[in-house]
Amino acid sequence: MSFDYRAYLTDGRWTGSRLGLSRMAELLERLGRPQDDLRFVHVAGTNGKGSVCAYLSSILRCADLKVGVFSSPWLVDFEEQIQIDGVNISPDELREIAEVIRDAADAMDDHPTEFEMVFAAALCAFARAQCEMVILEVGLGGRLDATNVIDAPEVCVITPIGFDHTHILGDTIEAIAREKADIIKRGTCVVACSQEADAARVIADRAKEMGAPFIVCDAGSLSLGAVDEGLAVRTFAYRDKTYRTQMLASYQPSNAALAIEAARVLRERGFAIPDAAIEEGIAQAQLVGRFQIVGRNPLTIIDGSHNPMGVRALMETLEDMCGKKHCVFVMGVLADKDVETMAETAMPHAEAFVTVTPPNPRALSGERLAELIAAKALALGYDGQGESPLVQVAESAAKALHMACERGSEGVVCAFGSLYLVGDYLRALENEGFGQTKRG
Repeated sequence: MSFDYRAYLTDGRWTGSRLGLSRMAELLERLGRPQDDLRFVHVAGTNGKGSVCAYLSSILRCADLKVGVFSSPWLVDFEEQIQIDGVNISPDELREIAEVIRDAADAMDDHPTEFEMVFAAALCAFARAQCEMVILEVGLGGRLDATNVIDAPEVCVITPIGFDHTHILGDTIEAIAREKADIIKRGTCVVACSQEADAARVIADRAKEMGAPFIVCDAGSLSLGAVDEGLAVRTFAYRDKTYRTQMLASYQPSNAALAIEAARVLRERGFAIPDAAIEEGIAQAQLVGRFQIVGRNPLTIIDGSHNPMGVRALMETLEDMCGKKHCVFVMGVLADKDVETMAETAMPHAEAFVTVTPPNPRALSGERLAELIAAKALALGYDGQGESPLVQVAESAAKALHMACERGSEGVVCAFGSLYLVGDYLRALENEGFGQTKRG
């Protein structure tokens, strides 16, 4: 009987988050330190990490480099956490590597977590494939995240920092930034976007402490262009050069700028990355679940925004692309999120809410979410027509989308709140056959 690697890696005995580097370091020692043969870009921040990784991976592939990407969580396929040249690791290869991981992990007194074992599998796969560059997305925080076991990367990228996981990372922007900035090590270079003052100071201080050159994206030279009438491409300009992107959200040019600056740093460090590869890489990059248009009748959008900063950016994009048109929102969240602020941010744009429970042990039930949304609407005195937005509860992602599309048949449907629901939404759209699906 073949080894069920997915069942082993996701066994309930070692799911969940346990921050710290000691288990990861021991596991990699037992595996022969595959990270020593690799060079890295390390990406931390609250929002935009996945998009930056997608842009930079696309750029490097267009420059004919062999690129590995480790990211989480998985949205559609478990194997998508480990990609080489934009292709998921094959089940057969992951099974083979996971058997080696199992032997090493089961011999340890403190068993590694699921995240740690999948990360170790990724490093083994990247070393086997002789990847010329590996892009690592931090899982949680930075300082004690398993990915921080690596030595100094070529580039550290810091995306926008906001409030999320405050029970673990701290309840001030300064504290959260300190956790994330600790991926900066001696010998690296730092690329960051414009941040709130407290976060910017922490990042700059850490870079100075480590003697790391520090580049801040020039927000003043970034101009947001239009989305074409077919809702397929957005143009934008950065440093007097025009780019095209298939990732349509109004926040994506800022993520693209981070990838552009990181690519320029890598070029200065000896990697052959021509301007044409940067331009083409931005144009080709795609990422599932980030303002992804999956249906046209009604216009149906799936977005993974799952904290107040992300929801604010989503609402700005909806207004940018859809004007003042009200939306039917499908919403499912984890219980440790700032649900009330997320609901309050979406409320002015809402015709109705359909709530659903994400497939995660930390999920807030759809019923409880509906109660919180209704209470928030009442507390705000929000209505516009003398009534609060309609709130309904759905038993599944498929049912939630069906209810929303029926109600919003002449408007906009937008599903958001948790990355863990994206895969369910996409499967529902394909299986149920409503809307015109478009996998990004």
